[in-house]
Amino acid sequence: MRRRVARGVLGAALALTLTAGCGIPDHSEVQVEQRGPAAEASWSLGRGTEPPTRTASGSDAETFVRNFLAAAAGEPDRAYERVKQFIAAADKPSLQERQGSEVALSVVRLTDDPVIEPDVDSMKVTITVQQVGLLRANGMLVPPLATESTYEFRLVSAGPVGQDDAGFYVSDPPNVLLLSDEALRRYYQAQSIYFWNSDRTRLVPDQRYLSSVVPAERRVSEVVRWLTAGPSEWLRAGASGLPDRTEMINNATGADGRWEVNLDMPGADDGRLEQLATQLAWSLPELEGTVEIKILNQSRKVVDLGGQRSSNPLYTLDGTARYCVYDGAIHGLAVTSEPNRPVPVAAEANRGIVSAGLRRAGPDVLAALVVAGEDGKQRLSVGRGRDVVENFVTGPTRGHTAISRPVWLRSDHGRPYGLVVADGRLYRFDDQAALRPVQLGLPGQVSAVAAALDGHRVALIVDGALYVAAISWEGGVPTVGPARRLVTSLTRSTAVDWGAENRLLVAGSAGRPAIYDVSVDGALETPLREDAGAEVSHLAAYPTMPLSPYPGSFMYEANGVAYRSNPFERIVRDQVQDVTPPPAGVRPGNPTAPFFLY
Repeated sequence: MRRRVARGVLGAALALTLTAGCGIPDHSEVQVEQRGPAAEASWSLGRGTEPPTRTASGSDAETFVRNFLAAAAGEPDRAYERVKQFIAAADKPSLQERQGSEVALSVVRLTDDPVIEPDVDSMKVTITVQQVGLLRANGMLVPPLATESTYEFRLVSAGPVGQDDAGFYVSDPPNVLLLSDEALRRYYQAQSIYFWNSDRTRLVPDQRYLSSVVPAERRVSEVVRWLTAGPSEWLRAGASGLPDRTEMINNATGADGRWEVNLDMPGADDGRLEQLATQLAWSLPELEGTVEIKILNQSRKVVDLGGQRSSNPLYTLDGTARYCVYDGAIHGLAVTSEPNRPVPVAAEANRGIVSAGLRRAGPDVLAALVVAGEDGKQRLSVGRGRDVVENFVTGPTRGHTAISRPVWLRSDHGRPYGLVVADGRLYRFDDQAALRPVQLGLPGQVSAVAAALDGHRVALIVDGALYVAAISWEGGVPTVGPARRLVTSLTRSTAVDWGAENRLLVAGSAGRPAIYDVSVDGALETPLREDAGAEVSHLAAYPTMPLSPYPGSFMYEANGVAYRSNPFERIVRDQVQDVTPPPAGVRPGNPTAPFFLY
């Protein structure tokens, strides 16, 4: 009410008081080889816009406040200069400036509209926020350091008494550079860069932010600097940087599709340079042309960016299909024009199923089934086969009260491993269904786990909060590294899956049960389903593929009913393949636990 009243009398009140003193495509046959960084990374090649100036809002106080929360956006060395344009002259000295790499922006998410109230000779502004993270000068968003949930400052007129259209200045400003998540989305571009895993067999994506106004040649320099600095701290358990002491000599040069990079890179043999070429190609996703790599001023390799991407695809998917559990068995789903695919689980094993996680591993199919026993306990059953998995190994005989949908980890090692949640604890399992507890170092109950396509990152829900963690494959056995908590608008999260390389699909509460698209650092979020009808207990995604023009897709279960996206609709019994219709007068059951095989 205070906000509505204040906005309603905004112009007149301020004048009076001063006088007084931010898929699976349903038509696709889906036999594709996917080749690139996440679709959410879309570079404008320097054609972005600068954040608004102080005068852009005119006499609209709320627009001014939102523009003030965008003023720091852009290249770091000008952040304080842009913010000071919004601050009254007498208050500018109170803003303690930092330089170079020390410049950092506190990214906040407004949890309500700004409250703007007339005061004696100014207007009092209160903003209520979530602390999302700290955006460093190197484009990395790290966990927040600030803990404030509110900020207060004042607006004073920029003109003489009686002039209503001169705009405003900020008085008593916060002593930090604030950046709203809306401004982060609008004036930066989220960019995937890539590091090799520890045994240098697969690239692992890491997310950075770069001002959208930076021109192409500067982008090459920034990406190279990011790569030489190494992966984000939370990702270091699953990714390795360039050789120690690698650094760039001067900036990258060039234009019109030809760039030159000069490095000091110890141990830069042909193998290392070939791997660097692949990193550069994928970390510069929308640049075509060539990059010449020099080591200490000596030309060593010329990289055709497009050719390097084509010859080194990130992921190869051999097709996908949708399935569900119906009447205790896995069945195919005919919810789109996708071809009918047989169930890859032998009939004698396809009974008593609660949920399932299936994955292709070369020519084979890996199957992990959660099976309900006659004693009411749930057990994990694991098998592997070429087209149909016939032989299964069942886990511990004691069973569990509840087991989540199991997920397989993609790896380049011979023995397959996966993760599953059982009775509130995270476990690792292998092809013999042996469960080993995973120590997360977090208090609370684990309720869901999801694995990224690269096999080196996982998302977790612990006590209703969202986390990400990296996976190390040292010794051929996956180990989950330290977890990073993400700040989102959702509370009481219940389910998660990876919607793209650097995006998560998360189910939780936003006042009502909802499903959000959330960036891997929690900063950017988009509601996908603002009212899921009931708490989501199960969520499975076919991720948006790198550089693919098609959206991803997902399915979920809420209150025992399954749904699909694109478009959102209920999955009904008539879409379940190869089932016998129930007798007349008998109500058919609901499909549950939908999932994808790819």
